[in-house]
Parts: sequence; structure tokens; C-alpha cells
Amino acid sequence: MIGGITFTFAAIFLGAALLASVALYTRQPIIIAYIALGAILGPYGSGLIDDIEIVVDAGHVGIIFLLFLLGLDMQPRALLSSLKQSSLVAVVSSAVFAGSGFGIAWAFGFSLIDCTIIGAALMFSSTIIGIKLLPTTVLHHRHLGEVLVALLLFQDLLAIIILVLIQSSVGGETNAWSLVKPLLALPVLGFFCWGLVKTVLLPLITRFDRYHEYIFLLSIGWCLGIAELAIVMGLSAEIGAFMAGVAIATSPISQYIAVSLKPLRDFFLVIFFFSVGAQFDLATLPEVALAATTLAVVMLGLKPLVYHALLRGVSESHGLAWNLGFRLGQCSEFALLIGFVAIGSGLLSGEAAVLIQATTILTLLASSYIVVLNFPTPIAISERLRRD
Repeated sequence: MIGGITFTFAAIFLGAALLASVALYTRQPIIIAYIALGAILGPYGSGLIDDIEIVVDAGHVGIIFLLFLLGLDMQPRALLSSLKQSSLVAVVSSAVFAGSGFGIAWAFGFSLIDCTIIGAALMFSSTIIGIKLLPTTVLHHRHLGEVLVALLLFQDLLAIIILVLIQSSVGGETNAWSLVKPLLALPVLGFFCWGLVKTVLLPLITRFDRYHEYIFLLSIGWCLGIAELAIVMGLSAEIGAFMAGVAIATSPISQYIAVSLKPLRDFFLVIFFFSVGAQFDLATLPEVALAATTLAVVMLGLKPLVYHALLRGVSESHGLAWNLGFRLGQCSEFALLIGFVAIGSGLLSGEAAVLIQATTILTLLASSYIVVLNFPTPIAISERLRRD
């Protein structure tokens, strides 16, 4: 890697500023510029940045901060109510998408295990696209935001169970406890966070709230510390960060913390989208181009329809059901993680891994266009649709 970490970040942000300017002048979604830059500068493009491990890790931090900030504005009672309402929608929709992915992969001649993992990887929607493209006022203060977050959190739990199955199947140690553990760990983590906030965090904040630098450091330490604890407990860092935010959501200081951390979140999110593009193996793409295109088109068309039908079935309005369906009409960054873990475990072929990667990136790109051009977002091209 030329010049180390300084060169890497300089190339990312100088390149991102340049391509973002082009995107804005040509009225394109700015997220596309970050992904395109990753493809251009990454190891499968020009190779200017040939070691992207640190970039991928840094990008993951952006998702953690995103979920932490989301939790800061999510009241626990509203969250529990939305989770109860959304559980059936999440389970049924995931089964439909997994079956569709399996069937299409099977039709293109992939093996049984490849088809199973492909179906499992493609059944989720992107947390980062869903939340990033939803206006803050809608996300935190309207029913649409509550339902979207509940669905994404439920999917995160399903994704963790799938990752546990993949990792444990290699050693032949799959058992009921390994699957139940994440479901039991979630309420335990929630009560632990609540207790620590009441007995330690809030007293410290109350005593030293005039020292802004201290509050900033305490917030980051709390977020990342609980994220790591969640991993130890068998959950994901994203769920841990979200729980850390929810635990202090009822405190008046939560809004100050949210405002303070937004620039840090955006810094790491640029890196995340860059890492998505940098992991795209363009050389292998022709081998799976037809299958990836077919899967992407099916998922982009099927997900809004399925979400609309299921949400209407649980008494949501027609407009909300379509809005939410299109906002969740892409594959998830969890698909990339599932593919990575599966191929590392020797369960997934290289061709199938590229198929998952290509399908995910195609749906992320297309879905970003669909949402930005048709629904209110903070980065809308049209002034009429721009909402922060």
C-alpha cells in the first residue's frame, strides 16, 4: 500500500470529494460516487490502494456509530411495540427472499450448499441504506422510522443466527444452545446497559457535563465498549451499539451526544461505501454477470411487493407500505459478510461468493437511485424531495 494509512485516507477523501462534485453536478446520488471510487482505486481496479483490510475495518466503525446515533433517538417503549408488530413481517419476508434466491441460483447450476448460502445471504435489506436515506425527522419521530428500524433489527438477529450456523457447521458443533444464545443475550445486554447507565454513566455525565470533550470521549467509549461486549455475548457490534444508544435515549444529554458524533459517523460512512466498491472483483464478474443481473432484478422487484403485501396485512397504510418496501428493496451488507465467512469456512465456492457480492452491490446502487429519485431523503437531487 503506497504511503501507508495517510496515503490511503488522502486518496479516499480527495477522490471522494472529486467524484462527489461530479455526482452533484450531474444530479446523481452521492453514495454512488463513493462506491465507484472504491472500484476505481481498489485492488480489483487500478490497485492504487491494494490492501483494503484497514479500510473495511474502518468502514465497519461507521455502521456502528450510525446504529448508536439511531438508538439515541429511539424510545424503548416505541421500539418494543414496533418489534412485536414487525416480527411476522420480518420472518415471512425473509423466507420468501431466501427461497427466491435459492431457486434462481439453482436454475443457474450452482450446488445445493451454494444455493442455500446464496438464498440466506440475499434475504436481508441494507441497514445502512435504509437508515442513511431516511430523513432524520421521519426516522426518529414518525411511525415509518419505527417500523423500518424494527424490521432491520429483527433481520440483524436472523443474520447472526445464520453466521453462527455457518461457523459452527465447520467444526460439527451446531447445537440448540448456539442458536438460542443470541436471542437470550439481547435482553441480558439491554438490562445490563440500562443498569450501567443509571448507576455509572448518567451520574458521570451529570457531574461533568460542562466539559464537552469529556462527554465526547465518554460517548465514544460507551458506544464502542458495548459494541465489543455484544460480540463477546454472541451478538453483532451493530446491535450492541444500538442498545448502547437506546439505554441513554431518555436522558436530555442524548441529543447533544447525537449532534457531536454526526461528523465522526459521516467520516467513517464514506470509508464504508468506498470499501464496498473496493471489494468488487471486476475480473470475475463476467462469469456470473447473467446470474447476478437476474438475481438483482428479481430482488429489486420482489422486495417492495412482498413488504407492501405483508405490511398491508398487519394494517399499515398503503402509502407507508410502498414507501417502506422501496426503502428496503435491496440486499444487505450482511450478505457480503455471510459470503466472506462462508468462503473462509470452505462452504462456498469462489464463483458463488462473487455472485453474492455482485448482486448485493448492484441492488445497493439501483436501490439508492430509486429511493433518492422518488422519496424524501437527506441527499435528494430534487429540492422538493430533500429532507434532513
